[in-house]
Amino acid sequence: MLLHVPDVLTAGELAEVRALLERAPWGDGRVTAGVQSAQAKNNEQLPQDAAEAAALQQIVMRALNRHALFFSAALPKRVFPPLFNRYGGAANAFGNHVDNAVRYLPGGRAERVRTDVSCTLFLSDPASYDGGDLVVEDTFGTRSVKLPAGDLVLYPGTSVHRVEPVTRGFRVASFFWLESMVRSDEQRRLLYEMDTQLMRLRASVGETDPAVIGLTGTYHNLLRMWGDV
Repeated sequence: MLLHVPDVLTAGELAEVRALLERAPWGDGRVTAGVQSAQAKNNEQLPQDAAEAAALQQIVMRALNRHALFFSAALPKRVFPPLFNRYGGAANAFGNHVDNAVRYLPGGRAERVRTDVSCTLFLSDPASYDGGDLVVEDTFGTRSVKLPAGDLVLYPGTSVHRVEPVTRGFRVASFFWLESMVRSDEQRRLLYEMDTQLMRLRASVGETDPAVIGLTGTYHNLLRMWGDV
């Protein structure tokens, strides 16, 4: 499933993020790439141990934790701490690649995150740069994504994807992966669609309608069957 999640960051949070990024010590983006993807990666990245990175991660995680649509679609179990990259000038593209299946959490910890879902949170106004589309290839076909600042796209970690060359300006984004409580993309999509229809039904007939109670039970029983917490 590829899904556009709007308004993850508020205008105030976006301004705070941009102020932090203006003084960020950008470095070589290949530091977090695998052997194969490093051959295709040509961008800049904020070092994970930079002071700005910790502040930015807190802002992004706080925004994700309050966003009901994000939770419904992703059903996150573990989230890899958000990273931040920049495309423009001579470091302006990332060719076709597939994300590593497993990521080790930073800081020397032995904990691992299985990358069921990949996420890109756009931080630049799309009118401020040319190119830079995220192109995702999967069973749903090929989709090109360029979103307003503060909006997020989530897509299967199994997909082949790339960032097209930025030919004017700079494209800045946060990117991260998450391990979902529901490993199967198809099962997550079915639960998301059921949850979406349940919210519509609740709005029209209320929480105590027998149909709402019954379908809510079905949703949670499926989550209980498929979920790993």
